[in-house]
Amino acid sequence: MERTVEETEVDALIDQWAAALRTCDVPRIMAFYSEPLTVYDAIGPLRFKSIQAYSEHWDYCMQYCVPPMTFDLSERSVTAEGKTAFASFLIHSGAQDKEGNHHTMWMRGTGCYRKIGGVWKIVHEHFSTPFNPETGSAIFDARP
Repeated sequence: MERTVEETEVDALIDQWAAALRTCDVPRIMAFYSEPLTVYDAIGPLRFKSIQAYSEHWDYCMQYCVPPMTFDLSERSVTAEGKTAFASFLIHSGAQDKEGNHHTMWMRGTGCYRKIGGVWKIVHEHFSTPFNPETGSAIFDARP
């Protein structure tokens, strides 16, 4: 199936966003977002409803990471038409801690994008990890 121009543009945006995440550069990461914004992250509060709140969350998370961060996407699917796009992917994510230990895990991700002023921006994001309902614990060693 042939991809649309919009799908190609969003795919490129996702590549640039993932590259920014690997650098642990919060201002560079946040440049990909626009308000109104809703984010359901796998870490921390139930949701984030502003760029400022999400940026502060990233600042908090990055204090535990030594760049570069592992942030690799697989099984990516992008659907776009007009000024709206959706993407889903699996994420292999992690980083080296300050003691030199490298920790990674797999997560699920979904992004919703809107073309604003001719530029694609992330307006909704959802990251999650599966959990065991019997123990209530996240399954950090899940693999595709």
